[in-house]
Amino acid sequence: MQTLRAKFALLLIVSIVSVIALITLAMMYVFTTPKSIEVDLIAKQLVTMERLARRNPAADVLVQHPHPGVPDTKQTDLLRAATERLGAALDVVVTYRPDYGSLRTASVRVGPHSWLLVEIDPPSDPELWLWLGLITAGVGSVAVFAANRMMKPLTLLESAVESVSPDGTLPTLAEKGPAEVRATAAAINALSSRLKRAIESRMRLVAAAGHDLRTPLTRMRLRAEFVADDKERALWLKDIDELQRIAHSAIQLVHEETTKTPVEPIQLDELVRNIAAELREQKFQIEVESTCEVYVKAGLLPLSRALRNLFINAATHGGRGSITVSGGSTARITISDQGPGISAEVLDQVFEPFFRADRARNQKIPGAGLGLTISREIIRKVDGDIRIANRPEGGLVQVVELPAIAANTRTVA
Repeated sequence: MQTLRAKFALLLIVSIVSVIALITLAMMYVFTTPKSIEVDLIAKQLVTMERLARRNPAADVLVQHPHPGVPDTKQTDLLRAATERLGAALDVVVTYRPDYGSLRTASVRVGPHSWLLVEIDPPSDPELWLWLGLITAGVGSVAVFAANRMMKPLTLLESAVESVSPDGTLPTLAEKGPAEVRATAAAINALSSRLKRAIESRMRLVAAAGHDLRTPLTRMRLRAEFVADDKERALWLKDIDELQRIAHSAIQLVHEETTKTPVEPIQLDELVRNIAAELREQKFQIEVESTCEVYVKAGLLPLSRALRNLFINAATHGGRGSITVSGGSTARITISDQGPGISAEVLDQVFEPFFRADRARNQKIPGAGLGLTISREIIRKVDGDIRIANRPEGGLVQVVELPAIAANTRTVA
C-alpha cells in the first residue's frame, strides 16, 4: 500500500463505490422497493382467498384455530398494513416453525371461529452487501487497470533504473504508447546517450594518458642507466618502474570497463585451485583450505585476473592467504590473510583507484593501487560483488560472491 499505484487505485475504488452506495440508498429511499411490491402481491392474494372462503364457509380449507407456530411480528405487521392499503383490512397472523427454514404460514380469520391457513414465502431483505461487493469487485478491476495505465511512465522509470548495466549505461527504450510514456522514454534514451558518451570520453582520456606515458618513461629509463651513482640510479629506476605499473594498470582498468568479454560456464572451485597452484610456484604463500564443486558464468580470462589480484593481495600484504569455496544459489570465495588489517576509517575506500592504506599496507611492496578496483569491475560485470572486512582475530577477509549456475558445460583454466 506504500506504492503510488496502490494508493491511486484505492482512491478510485473508495470514491466510485461511495458514490454508487449513496445513489443506491437514495433510490431505495425515494422509490418503491421490490420488497413492498412483493408484500402487496401477497396481500392481494390473501384478500382474494379470504373473500372466496367467506362465500363458502363449509369448505374443507378452513380450520378452527390459527397456525400454532412462532409468531413473526414483522411479517404480520407488513401484511396487515398492506391489506389496509388495499381497503380490505384482514385479521392476519404470520407464524413459522424454526425447522422449516424461511417458509411462513399466514393465518387469516374468516368469520368468528374459522381460519384460513396459507403458506407464503415472504420477501427477504435486499442483498445490499452482495450488491456492494459485486460493485467493489468490478470497480476494483477498473481502478487497478486505470492506475496501471496512469502510472506507466513511473513504471518505465523504475524498470530503466533496475536495468542499468554494470558499466553504468541504460538500455534503449521503445518510444511508443501514450504521449507521456513516449516523452519519458525519449528523455531516458537521451540521458543514456549522454552518459555513455561521458563515460567513453573519460575512458579514452585515461587510456590515452596511460599509453602516452610509456614513451617518455622508456626514455627516462634509458637516461637513468647512464647515471654514475649506483644508489641514485637504483632510486630512479624504482620510481620509473612504479610509474610504468601505474600506466599499465590504468590501461588495464579502461580495458576491463570497456571490453565486453564473452561469458561461459566455469567450474569455479577448479579455477581457484589452478590459480593458487600457479601462485605457489611463484613463491606466494597461498593455500586452498576447502572447496566444493560449483559453477558460474563469466569470462574465463577476466575472472582469472580478478581472482589472481585478490590472492596476490592476501599473500603479499597479509603474509599468507587461505581460501575457501562454498556453493549453493551463490558461489562464494572467502580469502583470509594474516596481515595487520586496514583501519576502519578508510576501509570503505579500498576500492577507490590508487588507494593505499599507509598504516595497513607496506609501501615498499610494489603496486599501483588498482588491483582491487580492477577486480571489482570484473566481478560486477557478471552480476557478482566483493566485500572486504577486518577479521576479529586480525587480518583481512575478502569475500567474492557470484551467481551459481547448473553444471552444464565444464570449462576450467
